Amino acid sequence: MATPYTPKSILITGAAGFIASHVTNRIVRNYPDYKIVVLDKLDYCSNLKNLLPASSSPNFKFVKGDIASADLVNYLLVTENIDTIMHFAAQTHVDNSFGNSFEFTKNNIYGTHVLLEACKVTGGQIRRFIHVSTDEVYGETDEDAVVGNHEASQLLPTNPYSATKAGAEMLVMAYGRSYGLPVITTRGNNVYGPNQFPEKLIPKFILLALRGKPLPIHGDGSNVRSYLYCEDVAEAFEVILHRGEVGHVYNIGTKRERTVTDVAKDVCNLFNLEADKVIQYVDNRPFNDQRYFLDDEKLKGLGWSERTRWEEGLRKTMEWYVANSDYWGDVSGALLPHPRTLMMPGSEGSEEVKGMLNLFTNNQTKMVTPTSKGSSKTHSLKFLIYGRTGWIGGLLGKICEKQGIPYEYGKGRLEERSSIVLDIQSVKPTHVFNAAGVTGRPNVDWCESHKPETIRTNVAGTLTLADVCREHGLLVMNYATGCIFEYDANHPEGSGIGFKEEDTPNFTGSFYSKTKAMVEELLKEYENVCTLRVRMPISSDLNNPRNFITKISRYDKVVNIPNSMTVLDELLPISVEMAKRNLRGIWNFTNPGVVSHNEILEMYKKYMDPSYKWSNFTLEEQAKVIVAPRSNNEMDATKLSREFPELLSIKDSLIKYVFEPNRKVPAN
Repeated sequence: MATPYTPKSILITGAAGFIASHVTNRIVRNYPDYKIVVLDKLDYCSNLKNLLPASSSPNFKFVKGDIASADLVNYLLVTENIDTIMHFAAQTHVDNSFGNSFEFTKNNIYGTHVLLEACKVTGGQIRRFIHVSTDEVYGETDEDAVVGNHEASQLLPTNPYSATKAGAEMLVMAYGRSYGLPVITTRGNNVYGPNQFPEKLIPKFILLALRGKPLPIHGDGSNVRSYLYCEDVAEAFEVILHRGEVGHVYNIGTKRERTVTDVAKDVCNLFNLEADKVIQYVDNRPFNDQRYFLDDEKLKGLGWSERTRWEEGLRKTMEWYVANSDYWGDVSGALLPHPRTLMMPGSEGSEEVKGMLNLFTNNQTKMVTPTSKGSSKTHSLKFLIYGRTGWIGGLLGKICEKQGIPYEYGKGRLEERSSIVLDIQSVKPTHVFNAAGVTGRPNVDWCESHKPETIRTNVAGTLTLADVCREHGLLVMNYATGCIFEYDANHPEGSGIGFKEEDTPNFTGSFYSKTKAMVEELLKEYENVCTLRVRMPISSDLNNPRNFITKISRYDKVVNIPNSMTVLDELLPISVEMAKRNLRGIWNFTNPGVVSHNEILEMYKKYMDPSYKWSNFTLEEQAKVIVAPRSNNEMDATKLSREFPELLSIKDSLIKYVFEPNRKVPAN
């Protein structure tokens, strides 16, 4: 047996997930001298509450981010002096892999490749890389086999999920052989226990039974699986971490097998239900392996053995879900017989979890790898940007140059599908930014008399881009607008109650806003889109005619209404960081708080021109000189502030990024 290994600083990926959280909590608890850094993007099946037992420990640190972000991974390995990686992060639900296999390739293969490459460039710093795989890479075991698959058995995956895990294993093995990376691979049976997202069989059956619903079984229920209790599996990883030999594979398994129907009957017995009346047989998966059977003798040779009897583990699991039935919030979609969960970063959930995330992120520094001028570092990022001649598109190019990120502007027209495909094939981007769109020349009134052109770009073009990028597995950062809301009875002016991401747009005063609200609703069907609601954009370039400050400072009269606004100097770099983190969904992309026209012009007078004067007029008076009404509202920026706690309020941001750099009036 190899000399026991003692790590100093461990990076655990996917740590807010089910298995990894049990491993994390165990190692944090048992080894206070180890530094434990955990990285998780908080996908739909992750939950920060899983890490509550470790959260107060001085040797624990949480980082919210994606393993696919090479800059972030490299930064963590260097700054945290990581010598050990336990790589759990993955998409794991087989049903989802049949519906969105590209997402599995991106997370399970590309994400693993990013980690391996980061380890390679550290030059021998990494002393252990433990890669967590699955028993499904072996494929089906013969029904009459009495000896399970051993670690040298052939890999014959049968579904997109297991194929991506096998592919990741090949990369791990290659980096071990080609670059001498000290790798260990594990392949485990099914795991069950507290904290598991209820798309999986056992928690799904328990929650359905608790709700008095039928228990759906794929096919005839004869499929055989082996189940290990989560704490036994956590102990297995503890043993492999300290005693596993570099270059070896370890099965984590049990010889105790059960059919899916047996599991359903056992759950029925716990709830005193009649199985014949509750079990419901439904259509099978496209392919459903009949049996997985592992030989676990090699791991037993390291001193590990299964401790928890099935009956005991199932009872503990049932008791936990009964006591924590609302732990995951609304999981009705996951409880369907054939769920198709959108694989997007999930909601942080309860106020307790939101507070915990704030606590974690407030203690972190911004995780961005600095790039020095003339650096020869090879970047894994490459951006394709649409909107070259636009204000935001032009600024994005400057940000990429400053950060050393390779980028190209799209040449094709968004409404022409073939031209987008050509751009993607030519540029080979990692992310696509859509800053193209019709806002009007010189303002949104233009859209009222050019409706077909507005639809063509704002609706058809944006949807075509999202659809093509989805086919190519690309994330789209889509700059949208917050001018789809107006103050109402539930969000009155001056109340501090802002519109949230999930609120339904209520402003239809301009055709421009109608098209933006329409396309935003349709984009919800695309899980590869990150929608950023920009509002009344402002920048430090006070000569730009599209700058909100430039506009109103040239008017003789303005309305005076508090509004949410976007300071581009602060927020556009954040949008690039959001792309690196692969964030998705809808985001109110404004600085927190509101500022009125008069307050901005008072700042303009104070910093720029003490002689400046203006007057106000009413909305009714304004309506006489414009074609389409304008939106006025407050946006709730809580979600963005949780992700980026350093984000300044609108008034502080205006002073720091706009007025102080342009100051013409000497400070007192």
